[in-house]
Amino acid sequence: MMYPQLHFTGQVWRPPYEASSQLLQLTSGCTWHKCKFCSLYHGTPFRMSPLSEVEEDLNVIRQWQPRARRVYLTGANPFALSYNRLMDVALLLRKYLPFMVSFGMFARVTDIKPKSVAELKNLRHLKLDSINIGVETAHDPTLERMNKGYHAADILEQLSKLEEAGIRYNIVYLNGLGGKGNGVASAVATADVLNQLHPCIINIVSLTIFPESQLYQEVMDGSYEEEPEIERLVEMRTLIERLTIKTNILSNHVSNTVPVTGALPNDKAAILAEFDKAIAAFPESELKAYRDRIRHL
Repeated sequence: MMYPQLHFTGQVWRPPYEASSQLLQLTSGCTWHKCKFCSLYHGTPFRMSPLSEVEEDLNVIRQWQPRARRVYLTGANPFALSYNRLMDVALLLRKYLPFMVSFGMFARVTDIKPKSVAELKNLRHLKLDSINIGVETAHDPTLERMNKGYHAADILEQLSKLEEAGIRYNIVYLNGLGGKGNGVASAVATADVLNQLHPCIINIVSLTIFPESQLYQEVMDGSYEEEPEIERLVEMRTLIERLTIKTNILSNHVSNTVPVTGALPNDKAAILAEFDKAIAAFPESELKAYRDRIRHL
């Protein structure tokens, strides 16, 4: 018996907390593809799934998961699509999956800018309730060096629009991105911006450089020096210590040498104590050996 297959192209990623969501490809690859550190979508050009393809996949999902309640749209940043295209997709989701209560996707900070608050509210009305955003840092010199295509002021402005529209968002903080000597500055700058916002989850991932990235070449030619592991722990500790907002911390990713999770502010003291313990106990060489063993994320 031949089973129908969904259209998935290239790398498919979803956050760990979307494990029970129904996945549906809306785009593949990334619209930007210029971040020096990134190798996640290496070799996959950006592609927008035609609505006919999306509808074919929804027809399959309706047959096999007719009561799907949560849909996660895959691709590096499907939110780059126009407001009208996203509305079309939202209406298709409602047509084919009447039991769906919410959907989400990845976005770049720059994907939010073309959409008005009124448009964002309309998308929220059609069940878009959360977006995952790779902010990485709010340290402007690092954002510029890594070619992220935006600045700290843009993070504040665009994420504030999501809040006004009632769309929850989770962010990714890329620990160690600033390179040697810049960890604390990155943490302080990011905390200053996040304390003016209300992210639901702060995912902390530690920079792990792979040969497919442009940054790897800069490491090889000596123009970029990786942040030492102990400095990374101090950076994470500084970020969490300076946060004054109510949020959730997820730093149990494989890239983190000290995995911690918790809810702020209640768990802050316990998390900081965990970092203090690790900084005192682990030698740099042992932590570096762990990172060197990471083959993929």
